[in-house]
Amino acid sequence: MDISLMTEGTYPHGYGGVSVWCDQLVRGLSRHRFHVVALVASGTEPLAWELPDNVASLTLVPLWGTGRPGRRVGRTARRRFTVLFAELVETLLGEGHQQRFAEVMRELHDFGELTSVMRRESTVRTLTSLWSRRPAAVRPTIADAVTAVELLEHSLRPLSSPIPHSAVSHSVANGLAVLPALAAKWRYGTPLLLTEHGIYLRERYLGYRGSPYRWPVKALHLAFLRRLCSLAYTGAGLIAPGNVYNKRWEERLGADPALIRTVYNGVDPADFPAASSEPEIPTISWAGRLDPIKDLETLIRSFALVHKEIPAAVLRIFGGVPKGGESYVDRCKALVAELGLSQVVHFEGRVEFIRDAYLAGSVVVLSSISEGFPYTLIEAMTCARPCVGTDVGGVPEALGDTGLVVPPRDPSAMAAACVELLRSPSRRALLGTTARQRALELFTVDQAIGTFDTLYSELTAPAPARPRVPRLAAR
Repeated sequence: MDISLMTEGTYPHGYGGVSVWCDQLVRGLSRHRFHVVALVASGTEPLAWELPDNVASLTLVPLWGTGRPGRRVGRTARRRFTVLFAELVETLLGEGHQQRFAEVMRELHDFGELTSVMRRESTVRTLTSLWSRRPAAVRPTIADAVTAVELLEHSLRPLSSPIPHSAVSHSVANGLAVLPALAAKWRYGTPLLLTEHGIYLRERYLGYRGSPYRWPVKALHLAFLRRLCSLAYTGAGLIAPGNVYNKRWEERLGADPALIRTVYNGVDPADFPAASSEPEIPTISWAGRLDPIKDLETLIRSFALVHKEIPAAVLRIFGGVPKGGESYVDRCKALVAELGLSQVVHFEGRVEFIRDAYLAGSVVVLSSISEGFPYTLIEAMTCARPCVGTDVGGVPEALGDTGLVVPPRDPSAMAAACVELLRSPSRRALLGTTARQRALELFTVDQAIGTFDTLYSELTAPAPARPRVPRLAAR
C-alpha cells in the first residue's frame, strides 16, 4: 500500500534515534511505497540518508523563510479569516474549547494558503484586541503580538502543504508533523497512525524555558501546541507510542486507551555484536546528538566527581552537532576547561559505526532530561555493555534490572553509579550479559517492523458489515 510518513526535523535530513527508526521502518517494509512529508527549516537542507527505492516521493515543508506567495484574498475572504483567527485565539486563551479548536483548524485547512493573509496588520490588531480584554500579570505589547502571530503563521504552514493521497498517514511525532496528516484525513478520509518516541509537548515546555520570547508569547504558542497535540490524539485511528511512559501523557490529553498499542524500538543484532573485551583505561562512553535536552552539562559535572575518585578515568563523547547547536557545544567545552578536565574529556564527533562508540567505554551513560525509548541504551545493551541512564521517558523500561537508573540533573547520583560499575569488573560483566539477553528478547527490529505492518493492515481493513435483520423479525 501507499504510506505517507510525516516527520519534523528528522528523517531524511537529520541524524538521531528517530531518523534511524524511520530508515528501519521504510527499508523493513519494502513491499509498501512510502511518501515522505518532511517538515524542515528552510527547504535547502541536504539529505542525511540515502532514500531506498520504495520511497516514491519526498515533499519538503519549510517552516521558515518567506513561505509561498499564496493567492490574492478578496475582502469577503479576509473578513472570514479574521473571524476564524479570532476564534482560534479565543480557544487558546480560554478553557474548555477543544471541540471548537478542532472545528477552526479544519476551517483554516479549507481556507487554503494562510501565509499572506496572516501577515496582514489586521491579524496583529485582532490578537492585540483579544489580549487587552483579559487580565494578565505581564501585559502583552505590540511586539509580543507581532511575534506571536509570526509563530502561529509558521506553525500553521503544514496545514496547507501538498498532501499525498495514501492509504495511511503515519506521523512519527505529535505537534506540527501531524498537521499534514490531519489535512489528509479531512480531505481524503485517510486514517492517521500516530507514533511518539518522546513526548512532543513536554519537550516544547522544556525548550521554552530558555527561549527569548516574553511570557505572553510563550503562553499563547504553548496553548496552541497543547490543543494541537490533543487534537492529534483524538483524531488518530491508532496511537503507537514507543514506550508505556508515553501513555500517561496521551491519555491525559484525550487519547482513547483502547487505541494505544505500545511498540518498542528495535535494533538489528547483527549490527551490534557482543563486546569481547574492555578498554584498558576506565572509560565512560556517551553517544548521541549534542543537544541541550541530552544534558551534557550534568554528564560533565558528574564525571568531575568520578575523576576525583578514579583519576585514571576518561570520558569519551561521541556524536554530531545539530545545525544551530554550536553554541551549546561551546558552552560544554568551556565547562570542561573550567573544571580542569580538558585532558580526560574528549569530544570525538560522529563515528561511522555507532557500535564503536559503545565498545569504546567500560560503561555507557545516558544523561538526558527527556527521552522516548532510547536507541542509545538498547544498542549498547545489545553490545553487552553495562549502562547508567536517567529516570526519564522509557529509560527504566529499556534497562529493567540490567542497568542503573539515576535521577535526571543529579551529578552526584550519576557519578556514584558510574564509580560503582567502574570499580566492579564482575558487576559490569553480569549486567552486560543480562542486558544483551534482554535486548535480544524484547527489542529487535524485526518485532517492531512486523507490528507496524499489522497496524497498517488494521487501519485499512474494511469495517465489519452489520448483520442483516429479516424484516419480519425487525417488526
